[in-house]
Amino acid sequence: MGWLLVVLGAIGLAGSAALAIEKFLKLADPNHVPSCSLNALLDCGDAMDSWQGALLGFPNPLLGIAAFPVVITTGVVLLAGARLPRWYWLALLGGTTLGMGLIVFLIWTTMYAISAMCPYCMVVWFAMLPLFWYQVVHAVQEGYLPAGDGVRRALVGNRHLFLAIGYVALVAWILLVKGPIIMTLF
Repeated sequence: MGWLLVVLGAIGLAGSAALAIEKFLKLADPNHVPSCSLNALLDCGDAMDSWQGALLGFPNPLLGIAAFPVVITTGVVLLAGARLPRWYWLALLGGTTLGMGLIVFLIWTTMYAISAMCPYCMVVWFAMLPLFWYQVVHAVQEGYLPAGDGVRRALVGNRHLFLAIGYVALVAWILLVKGPIIMTLF
């Protein structure tokens, strides 16, 4: 679990930092074309300029810049051999659940309200899915979240399969909604 948290936290932090840098460059120069603006479909400028890009009154990537170091630090502490208490795992899962809720909202708005998809945002989406899922599995496995023995065995034994299904569902959603636009790019 330690390496998983370090790697996924680093990926999420990199995506958040890249997006934050682009946002600040755009604030400094309104004519700045972000490096993540590649074509009509892949353009983070639309996401950054939307009200959804600053839900709490500041750019959303700052949430990732604040939260992902906690995930990375937790992973490092685990790799050092520490055993964290139940309350910590539940707090981390609570924060990750809030983050995943935000990600689902942002994916939804990207699909249906914003005309383009943000590549750096998608890096964070794809890091958050396993980060959330493996924390849920860990909490069930350790008994931090109540579950019957059958549910526990099914979740733990099939954790990778369920994650793969989640990724397939996310990619299918993107292709169903944005497929016609994707086809025009080829």
